[in-house]
Amino acid sequence: MSTSRTTSPAVSSASESAQEKPGFRTKTIATRVTPEELREIEAAAEKSGKTLAEWLRQLSLNAVRERAADPTELVLSEVAALRYMLLNLFHATAQANAESKHLLAESVLKIRDQANARKLADARKMVADFLAGEGGTGGPK
Repeated sequence: MSTSRTTSPAVSSASESAQEKPGFRTKTIATRVTPEELREIEAAAEKSGKTLAEWLRQLSLNAVRERAADPTELVLSEVAALRYMLLNLFHATAQANAESKHLLAESVLKIRDQANARKLADARKMVADFLAGEGGTGGPK
């Protein structure tokens, strides 16, 4: 079993100025691993061409920043994509008709691709906005 803790380096005038500047790494995360686990981790870092610290930092930050979607978000993201596509297809069709032109297949594919690219972010924003209303209990603002 591994336990994690964070530690602060000893405070000095140099580290105080570094802590005030964004972008400087001043915190440490420590964990215990078995010798076999350490060999596996070091091998993976070496295989990626990174130092152990760089590899662990990247892996940790990716895990935090790229969390998996839950089923509710996935369904909501599809609804968001459909809404985006319908509104944009109606607009593009009306604009093409106003110019006495036809809506091109490339335009439809472009709208579809844009909807797919943004659907999960849109769904997460909808959930966050919903939960932000009424003090985090959900519902209308």
